Amino acid sequence: MSAEGGTKAIVAALAANLGIAVTKFVAWLLTSSSSMLAESIHSVADSGNQLLLLIGGKRSRRQATPDHPFGFGRERYIYAFIVSIVLFSLGGLFALYEAWHKISEPHPIESWQWVPVVVLVVAIGLESYSFRTAIKESNRTRGNTSWVDYVRRAKAPELPVVLLEDSGALLGLVFALFGVVMTLLTGNGVWDGIGTAMIGVLLVAIAAILAVETKSLLIGEGASPEATRRIEQAVLAGEGVERIIHMKTLHLGPEELLVAVKIAVPSSEKADEVARHIDETEARIREAVPIARVIYIEPDIYRPAKPAVAPG
Repeated sequence: MSAEGGTKAIVAALAANLGIAVTKFVAWLLTSSSSMLAESIHSVADSGNQLLLLIGGKRSRRQATPDHPFGFGRERYIYAFIVSIVLFSLGGLFALYEAWHKISEPHPIESWQWVPVVVLVVAIGLESYSFRTAIKESNRTRGNTSWVDYVRRAKAPELPVVLLEDSGALLGLVFALFGVVMTLLTGNGVWDGIGTAMIGVLLVAIAAILAVETKSLLIGEGASPEATRRIEQAVLAGEGVERIIHMKTLHLGPEELLVAVKIAVPSSEKADEVARHIDETEARIREAVPIARVIYIEPDIYRPAKPAVAPG
């Protein structure tokens, strides 16, 4: 996934959320609807999240230093993890608190009654545009992968985060619209609180998914099965490599992969021949998987394990 595609989706989401947040706050001030307040905070949280993703993307491009010899690519994972915390605390928990308060002391919407409906319908249109941009950018790299697997396996966090946020925002708007319309039709403010509670539960669920997926990236994930297969084929494609004894991969960042492989070389080869074959193997790996930027190849003599002798 290109960083450019992720940045485009983030900027589109940020622009939409800033505009939506302002209109939602105005609607809340006019009507005192708890659903509108929850959605206002939701949009503010989403806007902050997009800023965090942009900051993480910029910081991850810093050059490696002696203290950080493998660079700063994982900063993108760290900021994505912070996003999940912000979404959980600022968005989800606040909405649940506001829902409890509204259900405990329900009040109907008495003034500017249809303003929230208009605001929510416009917000659905703006969020749909942001969601469409994220889908379009994701499709460039998703291939035939299902959306669930794409979110679970993507090594670059920006687009999956925006996809989850935008889908959650659209569902949240629908929940808010449900609560507001039911309150207007029945005159019972409890419906407003129920819509707010639905928003809170949704945000907490999305935050939990983001936290689990980004935690896995922070701990360290290996190459995808397809990339692993291409690396193995590249290693075995040249002369002087009898087999792969073992291999490990690790994502240092979304677009930077570490490859460490021990290969079996013929015992009769001279040192200069082994060195040449190692250089050729490294070049083949880089050609097969361009993001494999840190490669360590260790030559060895293959010694088959001796079969265990049954006790006499």
